[in-house]
Amino acid sequence: MTSTRTLLVLHVSESRPHAPGYQQLLDELNAATLAAVAGAGWEPTLVATAHADMEEVVALARMADAVVVMGGEDVSPALYGATEDYPGGGHHVPHSDEVLLAVIRDAIARRSPLLGICRGHQLLNVACGGTLVQHMDDHVRQGADAWVLTELGEDATVTPGAPVWCTHHQAVGDVGEGLTVVARAADGVVEAIEHADAPVLGVQWHPEHPAVAAVQVPALLERVTARATV
Repeated sequence: MTSTRTLLVLHVSESRPHAPGYQQLLDELNAATLAAVAGAGWEPTLVATAHADMEEVVALARMADAVVVMGGEDVSPALYGATEDYPGGGHHVPHSDEVLLAVIRDAIARRSPLLGICRGHQLLNVACGGTLVQHMDDHVRQGADAWVLTELGEDATVTPGAPVWCTHHQAVGDVGEGLTVVARAADGVVEAIEHADAPVLGVQWHPEHPAVAAVQVPALLERVTARATV
């Protein structure tokens, strides 16, 4: 009998008094992710990182079979050498960034499975020395009018030509060391990056959206865990 695989799901915060509507949206995405992975046989644990101890979170990540880094606020610009003053800029959570960067870099060093979504995807690029495009206009597509991926290698569920939910104003700029672009939107925006030596994948779109989470999140997790066994 196959034992249950453990999954650490890392997000930013359990409370945003300054942005209750945004908190509700992220709670819904977290809930969809947890339900999706549980349905696929994973045992997930959700941990907020805004005030967490870095060493404790890294230790939890090392005990899990895989890690998912969820979305949230913009990455702190200082981490990739950019200005704090940019269109659409807002609240940053530097401590969460530092904790998650430590987890990502440790996963790469240990060649341990990790999936970054949206902010997690951007943090993966920053962790490897890459930069971010600080603001984009008109890159919001969802539902029937979704952006279409132009490449994603071989994947049984999310394939080239598949529509994906994109609702972000930042993206990968200069690609970090050791990373390869494996998916783009029709407008050229980087939608997925993968590490060359570690089973670590970042996706910019929203596979955790409730409309698609049950299919896309488990498929992407299988992509990274399959690489870990090669």
